[in-house]
Amino acid sequence: MPDALRADIAATGATSVHVNANGIELHLLDYAGDGPAVIVLPGITSPAVTWDFVASELGDLARVIAIDLRGRGLSDTPPTGYSLNHYVADTRAVADALGLDRPIIVGHSLGARIAAAFAASHPDRVDHAILIDPPMSNATRPYPMPLTVFDAQLDDAETGTDADGVAKFYPAWAERERGLRARWLGTCARVAVHETHANFEHETFEPLWQQLGSNATLVYGSTSPVVTHGDVATLRSTNPAPAILAVEGAGHMVPWDRPAPTIALLRSLLHPLKLSRQASAETP
Repeated sequence: MPDALRADIAATGATSVHVNANGIELHLLDYAGDGPAVIVLPGITSPAVTWDFVASELGDLARVIAIDLRGRGLSDTPPTGYSLNHYVADTRAVADALGLDRPIIVGHSLGARIAAAFAASHPDRVDHAILIDPPMSNATRPYPMPLTVFDAQLDDAETGTDADGVAKFYPAWAERERGLRARWLGTCARVAVHETHANFEHETFEPLWQQLGSNATLVYGSTSPVVTHGDVATLRSTNPAPAILAVEGAGHMVPWDRPAPTIALLRSLLHPLKLSRQASAETP
């Protein structure tokens, strides 16, 4: 591992952990915290360490565990196998390996789809699912960011980029977060990105949404092209049980676009879940 990446992990203060899952090794960052376990499932090109600015603000409410999805970060890269079923199986393997009892699942973009699929297929294994701007694309509706844009960013990462280079794509982000992306984007394998991107249009979110209950919350960016206001209206009409909340002024990259409001919203969701878990533990 390059020294710069090692330093990034050390700076988080989290414990770097490797677990065996479905024939591969997955890496995760385990933040010590006071409260229920929260599994963070990042997006298509966001290794676990890029979530540090969020995870580090939640330690009084939860034990946050951020996963490097297969093909990203320090996790293994199989030659194929990047469907929702594969990601869900990995999530379950992590929960089993760490002995997590009904964790809260927080997912962004791809991770939100994984979280929804996990909650739909393992309802008894999830306390609450928080779905941040899941792709609404399907066979007739392309994902708003074409694969060529991802490839351009991966090209930059391979040739060597920095925070200023990342600013071409994400000018509003904090410099620290742009720097982390610049250093870690190269750990995202093209096979993982390409296969996952194709599945954005072959695996659909709405059937998963219809299986969720009130222990799910969808969070979207008010200016996101991925979850539009029309999508929100459709989701509310097809399944009114989960809550739907907006982060004003955020695009698709909700936590990075509007960090303070996003963290405040996550805290507002986690606080009652922590109290409920404590009350259950104290009940004789």
